[in-house]
Amino acid sequence: EEYERTFVDEEGKIPEVISSSELNTWIFNEDTIRQALNILMTEGIKIEYGQKLGKTIIFAKNHNHAEKILEVFNKEYPYLPDYARVIDNRMTYAQSAIDEFADPKKMPQIAISVDMLDTGIDVPEILNLVFFKKVMSKAKFWQMIGRGTRLCPEQLDGEDKQKFYIFDFCGNFEFFRLNKGRASAKMIALQSAVFNLKFEITYQLQSAEYQTDRLIAYRNVLVREMSERVQKLPRDNFAVRQHLKYVEMYSDETNYQALTYGDTVTVKEEVSPLIQPEEDEANAVRFDALMYRIELAYLMGKKDIKARGDLRKKVKGVAGVANIPEIQAQTDLIQQILTTDYVEEAGVDEFEEIREKLRNLMKYIPGQKRRYDTNFEDDVLSIEWKEAELENDELKNYKAKAEFYIRQHQDNIAIAKLKTNQPLTSTDIESLEKILWKEVGTRSDYEQEIGEKPLGEFVREIVGLDMNAAKEAFSEYLTDTNLDSRQIYFVNQIVEYIVHNGMLKDFSVLQEAPFTDQGSVVEIFKDITVWMGIKRVIDSINANAAA
Repeated sequence: EEYERTFVDEEGKIPEVISSSELNTWIFNEDTIRQALNILMTEGIKIEYGQKLGKTIIFAKNHNHAEKILEVFNKEYPYLPDYARVIDNRMTYAQSAIDEFADPKKMPQIAISVDMLDTGIDVPEILNLVFFKKVMSKAKFWQMIGRGTRLCPEQLDGEDKQKFYIFDFCGNFEFFRLNKGRASAKMIALQSAVFNLKFEITYQLQSAEYQTDRLIAYRNVLVREMSERVQKLPRDNFAVRQHLKYVEMYSDETNYQALTYGDTVTVKEEVSPLIQPEEDEANAVRFDALMYRIELAYLMGKKDIKARGDLRKKVKGVAGVANIPEIQAQTDLIQQILTTDYVEEAGVDEFEEIREKLRNLMKYIPGQKRRYDTNFEDDVLSIEWKEAELENDELKNYKAKAEFYIRQHQDNIAIAKLKTNQPLTSTDIESLEKILWKEVGTRSDYEQEIGEKPLGEFVREIVGLDMNAAKEAFSEYLTDTNLDSRQIYFVNQIVEYIVHNGMLKDFSVLQEAPFTDQGSVVEIFKDITVWMGIKRVIDSINANAAA
């Protein structure tokens, strides 16, 4: 998908066709560069939930032009050190600079290129191309566009790259008589969404029913945080200057004392898009947005069923790695959320406690590549609420209750056998049926939530396998002096996996890291009989849970 913006002059007019010499003067103009950078930084595709501009190439005319662009960028965005860098043939270590740009975990995000990145490089993470020079060759123009066409899986917060943006400031599309493309919907950045939610909560907290000491104090905290964020906006930044009237207004805490609905609209349009990201973990900020959404719905006398469901899913994800000390410290709160009606009975104070205590634990949730479908443009003030949804409560959270019960009763004979890899008797199976089909819920609840999975497998997945039991099962291969270091490493990885997951039924995981860190199964076990023996141990462990 192509994205093209026609550049305008200071009066908002589209420039007439100009000569090459006039164009060269125009693209070197500091105000021209400042406006172009502002368009890129506000409208370019971003990553990390809108907090960071995706990898970008700016095609500059020559070295002096590239240096001028970098100089203006550093003036406009002093809080983004190392964000942009000139890469051209005057560099001593150009290839090293290209490698750093190609690394998604390293800066810079913006490469200002003079012929070095036009062709021949493969950086799938590139999301924005900026044409700040006239390209006379149509073949080269298409080669330059090709820098953005590389596919990149799971780049955009769990979703595959499906598009990139082209910013053409020098009329190349017109010159080659190409379709200009179309503008795409602008995604509101995560930090802007959080600011909006906090502002709307502050607006709701003005109501008489919320004038308690604790909620008054909470509102004051929100006001102070928001005003300080606005105060930090750089007044010499081009974008900020365009909205300076509102920036000054909402920098002052006194202007938050008697908010109107009009204020919420003004802030959303004029101030929130300017809010700059802070040094904070993206998943923690995303959890903030979720909790503020729940708080706002509560203040309006509503329940956001989807948001509360998302909360439980996140807390359940945290509970799945409860061996981490930081998570263990919040065990009581986590179990309250998962096994009681705590969330249903909670108020703003309780929701805020959940946010503060759990936000920094979100980074530990495994499998962060999962996809989250959200739309921060949705306005909670206009949501239609269906009462039928309020009664669902996810089957009263049967699965969470079952998991909590099992973890709390690991001394039960049947559960202990599953954890220590002992085969189950018919009496043990009856014990599991009594627990899961009578005490925790009904058989119908189990089948609706868990499906047809055998009871023993379900329990084993929760409690895992005891490390000593796992090592005993694989002892023949861990102590065999005929096995080399790579084979022992592979067996140890299997042990670690089964200890954590309880079983190993999907053998495709063996084709991924860490199993493949020292070679594939075929490469490591050239004697197939050794591998078949290991597989028999795995099958035996799985069979002991098949009840």
